[in-house]
This record gives sequence, structure tokens and C-alpha cells, in this order.
Amino acid sequence: MSKNSRLVYSTDQGRVKTPDVPAQTVVPSDGIVRIKRETKGRKGKGVSLITGLPLTEPELKVLAKSLKQLCGTGGAVKDGVIEIQGDHREVLKTALEKQAYTVKLAGG
Repeated sequence: MSKNSRLVYSTDQGRVKTPDVPAQTVVPSDGIVRIKRETKGRKGKGVSLITGLPLTEPELKVLAKSLKQLCGTGGAVKDGVIEIQGDHREVLKTALEKQAYTVKLAGG
């Protein structure tokens, strides 16, 4: 859309709708959920990264919320990756295995 475009009202048809946003897509994965710890770019603070989940963005947010509550910490969903603050890899692995995911601990 250009910066000069705007929503228009017509007495003939009512509001002219803007183009619909495409449906959320699932990120392709190999079926294995990987959990790793990372500190790079976080001033030494570690986070647990969960990748490889075959879920859409809204489903990832719901799962992230439950995992954050389980660990009692904060986190976020960025680009199909769930970030949980702190090193909670074992707790996360157990929780995801209970939900029938194949989980591997990646990295050091």
C-alpha cells in the first residue's frame, strides 16, 4: 500500500475492505523439537530456545504462555521460536514430552 492510500466509504457498497492477511503458516520441521540454551547478545543472561514446533504463531503463543507459567519466568515468541528466560531445559523437555513431542537437548 502506498502512503497515500486510505480506507474509502462508498454509499453504493459500504466500506471498501483492505486486502486480507494470508493465513498463518506452519514452519516446516523434521519432527524433532530442539531445546537449547543461548546467551549470545543478551549480556550473559541465558535463555532456553525451543525450535522445531509444528505450530502456527497463535498456537505457539498459547504454548509459550503455559511453559512460562510452568517455569515461573518470562519469555517471548519470535520468528517461530519460543524463548524462555533462564536455563529450564530439563523442565521444558519433560513438559513437551508429556505432550507427545520428540524432544532433543541441543547445544551445550
